[in-house]
Amino acid sequence: MAALESEETTRTTEGARDVPARAPSRRALIGWGGAGLALGAVAAGGTAAALNTGDAPAPAAESAVPFHGAHQAGIATAVQDRLHFAAFDVTTDDRQALIDLLKEWTAAAARMTAGRPVGDGAVGGLAEAPPDDTGEALGLQPSRLTLTFGIGPTLFEKDGKDRFGIKDRRPEALIDLPKFPGDNLEKARSGGDLCVQACADDPQVAVHAIRNLARIGFGKVAVRWSQLGFGKTSSTTPDAHTPRNMFGFKDGTRNIAGTDTAALDKHVWVGKKDDKGAGAWMAGGSYLVARRIRMHIETWDRTSLQEQEDVFGRSKGEGAPAGRKREFDAPHLKAMLPTAHVRLAHPDSNGGIRILRRGYSFTDGTDGLGRLDAGLFFLAYQRDVRDGFVPLQKNLARHDALNEYIQHVGSAVFAVPPGVRDTDDWWGRTLFA
Repeated sequence: MAALESEETTRTTEGARDVPARAPSRRALIGWGGAGLALGAVAAGGTAAALNTGDAPAPAAESAVPFHGAHQAGIATAVQDRLHFAAFDVTTDDRQALIDLLKEWTAAAARMTAGRPVGDGAVGGLAEAPPDDTGEALGLQPSRLTLTFGIGPTLFEKDGKDRFGIKDRRPEALIDLPKFPGDNLEKARSGGDLCVQACADDPQVAVHAIRNLARIGFGKVAVRWSQLGFGKTSSTTPDAHTPRNMFGFKDGTRNIAGTDTAALDKHVWVGKKDDKGAGAWMAGGSYLVARRIRMHIETWDRTSLQEQEDVFGRSKGEGAPAGRKREFDAPHLKAMLPTAHVRLAHPDSNGGIRILRRGYSFTDGTDGLGRLDAGLFFLAYQRDVRDGFVPLQKNLARHDALNEYIQHVGSAVFAVPPGVRDTDDWWGRTLFA
């Protein structure tokens, strides 16, 4: 499993400024733009306690994460409980139409993260027109919603075509991931021109956000694939309880902390001098690798406790490294088997490589053979994929004992631009400017 035992983060404002979001203008009755079919599903979650329409005051500020700042929220932010991740294909060939969509997405994202409805809301505006907001988040708190936007390699070039005049601006670090040993990737769960990661403490708030962005984008983008996640598998606050993955083991004990600005600058944020030329627009951003990792639950559940602990290199109860007593005791790598996951994922076994993880567990019914379709939706941010995920995953794919119980079935990589500075800024501006 790609660095199940990697680094961890903590709460940070990421240099954000709490600037009020500007409401997008009401669409005219004729030519509604994105007001077509509603896309996405409604997840089980909170119910509306009271209607909150138009520009009504946002709910309690303590549950809102600032949208504007030097870096996008949802990277070094304290990990929320729920995830809805969506990858999109861009269906328009019009560069200006794409730019207009990104501006509209940004305005909608700023409002939703503040707990406000999109545009005139679900019950405001013209009764003869479809509402601007789908309405399932009416009355709900912001629930620490963050929306993080990324750009895939195929937006720059696809089938040899420079789609939007940005081919020459593709960063060198935005590589096509190599095929790793053991990969069994499904095309329908991989790739994407754009992505949006929605994290929140209420699943309905996260699903509402993706649904409304997909709705706004109707006719310009289409959902390629999406993934719901629960039970964060990487705590981003070192002083908080370490979560457990679907195998029952504590995960992400050595993740990068969101308050560790030195580590973030070294391992997560793209520097101004990185990838000169084409990638200069990425300064302050990061690179995201998303992997859908299927866990063979039934096989694991028939494995002895001793073997499970040997596979991970940690005790299942306390989470202590092999030969130690407490979870955060410094690991003695040689006390573990050479194939132990912790040993192989540790920075000391990988030339000091560190990545920031924000993974989630998932269960998507069964596989048709009576087995749970469950596992880890792995999300990792890093300064350069070539120096982060790729060498780390090569090491794990070749030697990790955990490979007997898992398989990577989905994969994507995205460039995540710097944060939206203020109400005049928008997702992707540095690329298209």
